[in-house]
Amino acid sequence: MTSLLAFDPSSLPTETFDFLIIGSGVAGLSCAIELEAHGSVAVLTKEAMSEGSTQWAQGGIAAVLSPEPLDSSALHQSDTMQAGAGLCDREAVDVLVNEGPHRVRQLIARGAHFDTEPSGELKLTREAAHRARRIVHAQGDSTGREVQRSLSHSALASGGIAVHENVVTVDFLISEDDSGARRCCGVLALDSQTGKLRIFRAKATIAATGGIGAIYKVTTNPPVLTGDGMAMAFRAGAALMDMEFVQFHPTAFAKGPNNPKFLISEAVRGEGATLLNNKGERFMARYHPDAELAPRDVVSRAIAQEILETGADYVTLDLTANTAQEIAARFPKIYATCVAYGIDPAREPIPVSPAEHYMMGGIRTDLNGATNVVGLLACGECACTGVHGANRLASNSMLEGLVFGIRTVRAAMALKNSSCPPSRETGNGKRQTGVARSDDELASARVRVQELMWQYAGLVRGGEGLQRALRELDELQTRFGNPAPTRAAIELCNMICVAQLVTRAALERTESRGAHFRTDFPNLDDADWQRHIVLRQSDGELQIESAPAG
Repeated sequence: MTSLLAFDPSSLPTETFDFLIIGSGVAGLSCAIELEAHGSVAVLTKEAMSEGSTQWAQGGIAAVLSPEPLDSSALHQSDTMQAGAGLCDREAVDVLVNEGPHRVRQLIARGAHFDTEPSGELKLTREAAHRARRIVHAQGDSTGREVQRSLSHSALASGGIAVHENVVTVDFLISEDDSGARRCCGVLALDSQTGKLRIFRAKATIAATGGIGAIYKVTTNPPVLTGDGMAMAFRAGAALMDMEFVQFHPTAFAKGPNNPKFLISEAVRGEGATLLNNKGERFMARYHPDAELAPRDVVSRAIAQEILETGADYVTLDLTANTAQEIAARFPKIYATCVAYGIDPAREPIPVSPAEHYMMGGIRTDLNGATNVVGLLACGECACTGVHGANRLASNSMLEGLVFGIRTVRAAMALKNSSCPPSRETGNGKRQTGVARSDDELASARVRVQELMWQYAGLVRGGEGLQRALRELDELQTRFGNPAPTRAAIELCNMICVAQLVTRAALERTESRGAHFRTDFPNLDDADWQRHIVLRQSDGELQIESAPAG
């Protein structure tokens, strides 16, 4: 491992815990709450506890909560596998759909309030590529906010979880014993408020750092999602998998270049909204028999094609068959935000276009969150169990965070009685002090990463463009890869690293599958490519391997 920063472990303030969790979203907090009874727990989060992506989730949580024949775990499994385009790992999907209902009920028991029918039963909706109504939601379209509220409350009320806000995790600390065996023993972190480095040591270190939205020019993610956990894991020697599969949500608000690209939930189409091109024509039936309820990658590319063919900046999503009262009741947050930006969905269609939304790939783990690096675990969006395959089924993301966040407790508990070697982190005092860059230089480089990824490694890709992006990213790595100890510089390094991995994996996969579409290889190729691409670093060199799917 090569740490981003030069440091001497013996000179830094150190805190020690049994379990250390990086990230405070649905996966990280679910794990923390379960671990609290089994030892000392700390949660590190880059900003305030609620500033990750969980609170922005609108659509809901997919789980089988209706009896047969209305729904079944077999049907949920089939829908998930179909959306994953032949690359889902069946055992992971089985875990997701069979353990999911219990985890949703557990969340309710802990205080989460989901919308209900007058009878008191949960109100369930349907989203694209689901064949049953199985999506629970809160306050119409504020599910993520309610889940974040309830988990944050539980974590803080426990009294046994130490929450450290405004702490930027820099690197995982990898120690070696006398035999050369390596394991993760905690993290090096930067306190954003004091500017000082700190060490947090733990027997089990759990990455729950979310996605990579900030590496793209247009995203529904908050700007804190700079791929930190994935980049740190790669530097520590962990394997990453399926990095080419980046999901673009088809319908982000698209009025004007300066307005936010907030998400218009898939549930809006699930409740009957239609997509229109700039001629006022419905077009989705030309692209897929399920029309507006086709899988996300199909809808996203169809919209992109309509925009290209018509010369418009967006298509529109038509909800005008509903009254303002009906829309505000079902989608209060979406309705209020649209009105605030000058669009009344009851009177005119909503302008929408695709935006980066979710990362299917990430740190490769087993079904209990363990990586190939002893002591380092991962869960949630930053992890990859193979459950999503090449394209995530709508509303399976928070379910994954709940299910696998809690399953990660098993692997963490197995490490509790192990010991870390004395402080012999390979993280390394020989490195030169980072080069200080101006705020303008860092901001300009960040924008360039986003532009490169949007243009060449986004919704539609080609070999020539991917190669160009990789060359520029390598140049950016050379220039900015030795950062000063500041949040902006560290985030930029992580963004460049993750962008390189996404681009390299996209260049490697010479076919089109799920969310990965190559103009120069437009067809599915099961004979050669029904397998996962695995990337890891060994002795400073990128190693590209494959793993069977299924």
